[in-house]
Amino acid sequence: MLDRQLLSILREVDRLGSVTAAAGRLNVSQSALSHTVRKFEERTGVEIWMKKGRSLRFTQAGDYLLALAQRVLPQIEHAERVLADFASGQRGALRVGMECHPCQKWLMRMTAAYLARWPDVDFEVRTAFRFDGVAALLDNEIDLLITPDPIDLPEALFTPVFDYELVLVVQDAHPLAMRGVALPHDLLGEELITVPVSVERLDVYTRFLVPAHCQPRRHRTAETTDLMLQLVAAGRGVTVLPDWLVREEGSDLPVRTVRLGPDGIGKSIHLGIRRGEEGVEYIAGFLALAREMGR
Repeated sequence: MLDRQLLSILREVDRLGSVTAAAGRLNVSQSALSHTVRKFEERTGVEIWMKKGRSLRFTQAGDYLLALAQRVLPQIEHAERVLADFASGQRGALRVGMECHPCQKWLMRMTAAYLARWPDVDFEVRTAFRFDGVAALLDNEIDLLITPDPIDLPEALFTPVFDYELVLVVQDAHPLAMRGVALPHDLLGEELITVPVSVERLDVYTRFLVPAHCQPRRHRTAETTDLMLQLVAAGRGVTVLPDWLVREEGSDLPVRTVRLGPDGIGKSIHLGIRRGEEGVEYIAGFLALAREMGR
């Protein structure tokens, strides 16, 4: 009753905004595309979309089928790529997504070793899935997610790789540099520099500032950790980063690390995969190498 062609039509019409553009993308005529939809509507007795001037509006049934297409088609396309890899003699393809800026620094350490151990695996890193990684994993758009924030889901399996601590980074002439420990109210007069995500995703807010009902004087963002450290070194603000990253990238800069609260803010890098795929050789190999290399 349902076929892939119809789902592909709905997805492309939604993506491109018109039947004409969708027909061009799918390499079919506009009349053939419309005929496919019309036959489905006649067979099922439901309308998929309604015309409003030159535009289309999906019906409730159309919205349902569109959501199905967006969920199912990536899984089918992924399966086809895997089968093509097997047919060509490759063991498979590993698409890695990252949900944090420092994750990329950590991943680059592992890349050479993994490529050497698994020469027949196509390895791809997708930074476009930062901060929306779990959905990409479950939708089969990536195969492995690197994240500091695992989620307990029946469909996913998260493995901790190594622990670290988030620390406040200040210029070495900053009054907090000699304190060793910062309290939430110490940031009231500071300009806080973070990665460009919502405050609900920032531990310095959710686990440090908000529980104490404190806010920094100003909050700004920077795209890279390198820039964040340079701004701090120039006295333009303070930032919060993993302790290991500051040791590696800030060793030659005039910056100091300060603990966030007496107990600090502990975190772990986790690797997430779809449950049931932990036995896939090249995925299990990546997990084993990650545990072996640790930091």
